[in-house]
Amino acid sequence: MATYEPVIGLEVHAELLTESKMFCPCAVVDATSAAPNQHICPVCTAQPGALPVINRQAVEYAMMVGLALNCQINRFNQFSRKSYFYPDLPKGYQITQYEHPIASNGWLDIEVAGSDGQVISKRIGIRRAHMEEDTGKSTHVGDASLVDLNRAGVPLLEIVSEPDFRSVEEIEAYARKLRSILQYLGVNHGDMSKGVLRFEANVSVREAGSNVLNTRTEIKNLNSIRSMVRASRFEIARQTEVYENGGEVKQQTLGFNEVTGETRSQRSKETASDYRYFPEPDLPPLMIDPAWVDELRAKLPELPDAKRGRFVTAFGLSEDDAAVLVSDKAIADYYETGLKAKGDPQKLANWITIELFRYLNEANLEITDLKVGPAQLVALINMVEDGQINNNTAKDVLAIMLEDGREAAPIVEEKGWGLISDTSELEAIIDNLIEGNPDPVHSYLGGKEGLLGWFIGQVMKETKGQADAALVRDLFAKKFDTLREQS
Repeated sequence: MATYEPVIGLEVHAELLTESKMFCPCAVVDATSAAPNQHICPVCTAQPGALPVINRQAVEYAMMVGLALNCQINRFNQFSRKSYFYPDLPKGYQITQYEHPIASNGWLDIEVAGSDGQVISKRIGIRRAHMEEDTGKSTHVGDASLVDLNRAGVPLLEIVSEPDFRSVEEIEAYARKLRSILQYLGVNHGDMSKGVLRFEANVSVREAGSNVLNTRTEIKNLNSIRSMVRASRFEIARQTEVYENGGEVKQQTLGFNEVTGETRSQRSKETASDYRYFPEPDLPPLMIDPAWVDELRAKLPELPDAKRGRFVTAFGLSEDDAAVLVSDKAIADYYETGLKAKGDPQKLANWITIELFRYLNEANLEITDLKVGPAQLVALINMVEDGQINNNTAKDVLAIMLEDGREAAPIVEEKGWGLISDTSELEAIIDNLIEGNPDPVHSYLGGKEGLLGWFIGQVMKETKGQADAALVRDLFAKKFDTLREQS
């Protein structure tokens, strides 16, 4: 039986973090929480005679994304009308770019696990990135639909990849890296619960090794990376089953049911001619001065790949640790702020990627939601390094800090969790252990030196983990040396 491979292309719709909308001065607000239809005007509600004006900041943000994705920034730009009807599209058309987009012919390198488990790099082509305006938002209540136009006219950048993906792991890696780049550029905050990033996956399958591009389906309105992966995985399996049973895949637009995990047909797939694209008569062509492009290129911030390389070379982190830290700008910022507070690079990385990540995952929070700042975490780590508390106690202290935001030192003092480093107190405990356990002592002196760990454990148990283990080890060694000399 033939084996099949997927061929996937992605369209990513990224809301641009401008203060005002794409073609009018209305404020861009959080459409999930703002009162409906409060941030609208004659332009974004399509009143007769209202004329659009291009938002310069949106154009700059679009060019920055294009440059970060290694695209050519096109000198000649033109907006077009994309005609279709939907209740939340007040004009009856969308102003977008069709034949002359702002950016084209770029690429983005991603990293995925190969068949042997080793991480490999793959280059994904970026066909184009074009500016457009968002639609309003429909809410369906019973038999009625309510339309909120706060979102209508918000600037979007649609980033269209080449069909270079051959697995759902690749589209996930691409989506996460693209989200990270947009965050680093400051053009999109990446919070998909707010609808600022939306995905559409174009999926087809073919016999492995073939160069044929078979009929594709388009899965629309995927509002999270998880949904995109689930929907694509289901559609790959569905199309594979169709071909294995001798059927034909129909070109169509699909929706994804989050509950059932299945794709369902919404309508037959439109073609460009269905949208009746033509140049927007109310906007002149936009000419991009090369000097403007050079100015923006010079102002691009450090992007994830460059930051990752710096973390490896400057701080001695592993590639894996560096990759995790730079994957989200807020995490990278937290780490670097901790370094400024004199944190040890590797130890700080360990505490963030293990202890903080565990808490964030369990609490379903972002690092920006933490009550513990970077300097507070560094102070806790330094208490371990200075021998004031041990590692296990530090984890207990951190748990309290994460709940109430207090500093580490007062918690340690309040709980009486400081390490016991009083030599006389520890020697008394050790003497009692040696006196009360003659058989283990005899075995140790007879060569079973592995028993030292047992003795240390007994002291830790007696002191409820508050003894300085290194000091206890040294004291036992001296006691046993003395016993050997006496025997």
